[in-house]
Amino acid sequence: MMDAVIAAGERLAEALRQENEALAAQDLLRAAAMAQHKMQASDAFAAATAAATRARARAAGDTRLQAEKLAAALEALGKENRKLLEDAIALQSRVIEAIAGAARPLNAAPGYARSGGLRAPRQAAALAVATRA
Repeated sequence: MMDAVIAAGERLAEALRQENEALAAQDLLRAAAMAQHKMQASDAFAAATAAATRARARAAGDTRLQAEKLAAALEALGKENRKLLEDAIALQSRVIEAIAGAARPLNAAPGYARSGGLRAPRQAAALAVATRA
């Protein structure tokens, strides 16, 4: 029973490693393509863990050491994945804001400032994106 939990956990760890690699390279298309695989691996791990819990299976000896190492690896990979996903979301938000700002008509009325004078037209913030092939 614990072998199934460990096998599912290893599949999940590999899915997280691959997605983290893509996110670290800012290859958001590749990372997005891996989302389904990660979700399936996560669901399989949850199901195996639930089945082992219902069966009151316990790891002992070498299996216990392997399970503890895997748990630590999954925790570290999960934290890294969360940070990389947050960074990717922030990058996408900045890109969308820059595009939205650039899409405003330049001849639109700038409006009035608090002082009563005309407010200066708003410019999109500078943004640089670097990718590796």
